[in-house]
Amino acid sequence: MGLMTFLRNRAGYILVFAIGFAIVAFLVGDAINVGKPFWAANQKTVGSVDGNDISIDDFGPKVEQGLNQFKQQYGGSANAQMQAMAVDQAWNAELANVLLNKEYERLGLTVSEDELVDLLVGQNPSPLIKQYFTNPQTGQLDRMQLNSFLKSKEPQAQSQSAMLQTEVKNQTLQQKYSNLIRNSVYVTSLEATDEYTNRNKLANFKYVNLDYTSISDASVKLTDADYSEYYDQNKARFNNPSETRTFEYVAFSIKPTKADSAAVKAQIEKIAADFKVAANDSLFAAINSDVKVPYTYLPKGKLDPAIDSAVFSLPAGSFYGPALSGNSYKVIKVVSSRFSPDSVKASHILIDPAKVGGEENAVKLADSLKGLVSKGGSFAELAKTYSVDGSKDKGGELGTFARGAMVPEFENAAFDGSTGDLKVVKSQFGIHLIKIEKQIGSSKVAKLAYVEKSLAASSKTQAAAYKAASNFLADVKGNDFAKLAEKDKLKVSVADKITATQGFAPGLDNPRKLIQAAYAADKGDVLPEIYTMGDGYVVAHLTDVKPKGTLPLEAVKKEIQPMVLNAAKAKLLKAKFESAGKGSLAQIASKVGRTVMPVQNIVFANPIIPGVAQENTLVGSVFGSQPGKVSTPVNGERGVYVFTVDGFSNPAPIANMFKQKETMMLNLGQRSLGAAFQALQDNAKIKDNRVKFY
Repeated sequence: MGLMTFLRNRAGYILVFAIGFAIVAFLVGDAINVGKPFWAANQKTVGSVDGNDISIDDFGPKVEQGLNQFKQQYGGSANAQMQAMAVDQAWNAELANVLLNKEYERLGLTVSEDELVDLLVGQNPSPLIKQYFTNPQTGQLDRMQLNSFLKSKEPQAQSQSAMLQTEVKNQTLQQKYSNLIRNSVYVTSLEATDEYTNRNKLANFKYVNLDYTSISDASVKLTDADYSEYYDQNKARFNNPSETRTFEYVAFSIKPTKADSAAVKAQIEKIAADFKVAANDSLFAAINSDVKVPYTYLPKGKLDPAIDSAVFSLPAGSFYGPALSGNSYKVIKVVSSRFSPDSVKASHILIDPAKVGGEENAVKLADSLKGLVSKGGSFAELAKTYSVDGSKDKGGELGTFARGAMVPEFENAAFDGSTGDLKVVKSQFGIHLIKIEKQIGSSKVAKLAYVEKSLAASSKTQAAAYKAASNFLADVKGNDFAKLAEKDKLKVSVADKITATQGFAPGLDNPRKLIQAAYAADKGDVLPEIYTMGDGYVVAHLTDVKPKGTLPLEAVKKEIQPMVLNAAKAKLLKAKFESAGKGSLAQIASKVGRTVMPVQNIVFANPIIPGVAQENTLVGSVFGSQPGKVSTPVNGERGVYVFTVDGFSNPAPIANMFKQKETMMLNLGQRSLGAAFQALQDNAKIKDNRVKFY
């Protein structure tokens, strides 16, 4: 493969690797501080880590690289979720770069010049070197290509080489740090035995329960002391890892009305009538369709499933539709159909007309090469000499591909010919000499002229919805948002605990602009604009701001009300059990009007009571009790329990203590990497102003 082709193909991946590796290796979380107010920050500063400012000029290209990577990975165009993922990935890489480099320096971790040389060209090169320079045909490292790349004097090659060497060095440092963390983990024999016992010791017990639902909510009057008691006992649950905001909103639909649907139907019926007499099927479809389907042979399965089978059962010359499927009408003409290979293996020589004096000369050269190959000349050697494509180093081999992988002109030549054919074809890339090496399989394909018209709201419908949203926005200022919505018979929806960089919100399509506005507003503000979503206009009201850190009681009071209510009910249910006296479990059950429920073969590590729920406190109490004794009342998730342990079945002794420890150490080692990185974040001074830019 030529050096410049290599750079074009690999440069993006090298840069993207800088963004992704540390995140994967250290299981980076989202516990990052969201700074506020962001308008106080420098206009070009995305954030800072321990005083190291991150400029949008440096940060933006990394986000774009990540976004392109996600588009390649998931297909399709970019969306709000991909954008949010790319921003988070780039941000986490910036954190890793600053925080880990400080750790390397503190711990004295380095990569010497000799070590770096060995990682680049030694007998056991870096995984990155293997990834980028392994020959896909042989599976072996292409040392000639590697050396050519590293020794090149071309400015672009030198820049990419420096970038690659930096990433090899970073990866090695990260691996050394990972090894230090993993080697700090140790599992004692006692811990291994406890873990084994918790997963294998069985408990049999019986219980009597009184559900919280047996007491009506209305009969319980909660006090401030009830809230304070629950809050104090569970304060660790109320740590907010990052600032969140909650807003309520109303949406004004711009979905098509019945009149809009009727208008589209009339339009598609006229299009269908004109389509039947059109002189040029492909041109007509290209002009009239909202969705462009290539005018080439397609295999079954490429169309909307609701119409695919119907279309492929029709003979050439047939019309299908107008038919409503999903949110659009379809009209399809079956131009022709035949059987065609499922895939093709081919090679090519690509000639650039600009390098041989124009298109006419390029075609003449391709014809000359075709003649040489026909007389026994080596296609592979000619490809190495004349082709400008990256495949020339492989003799022009393109491998095996299915329909849709190549541009239409190339695809048609490869699939319409026969094995052994040589074809000269013009495409947007230049002039190709194609050799069809092999055709595999056979199935029906059809060439279709395809017209699709989406059901869309008319300009009149959109204007009416926007006017309604404008009137509501004007009226709501100074008024109660919920009451005005109720008066106007509008549904109020809630987007709860939205983070600054979140790419989605319940019920909203692409809400980034709205979220940015929410983070620029104060609690109680009606957001200043009408926000356009996929199928409606939205007016929103910021109802809550939860800062990073331990939230005060008032901030979580509404959220914890159901749990506080259950805690208050638990006191009443415990009193009911206590009034039943100290008899046997059967006697207690009789007095409280419940039955005794048996439970078999419960393990501590899986505290689920069949048919009830996960009851951690109950199962923990069972494994800490003596058989035959009636317990005191225990508060659970669903109610209050009293139980008696029938007995335990102890497992056989550990057969292989070393393997038990090894398994536990592997799991602990993975968790410790994430914990170590989280600790670095928790102890760093991080300012995050991404919401200002994305």
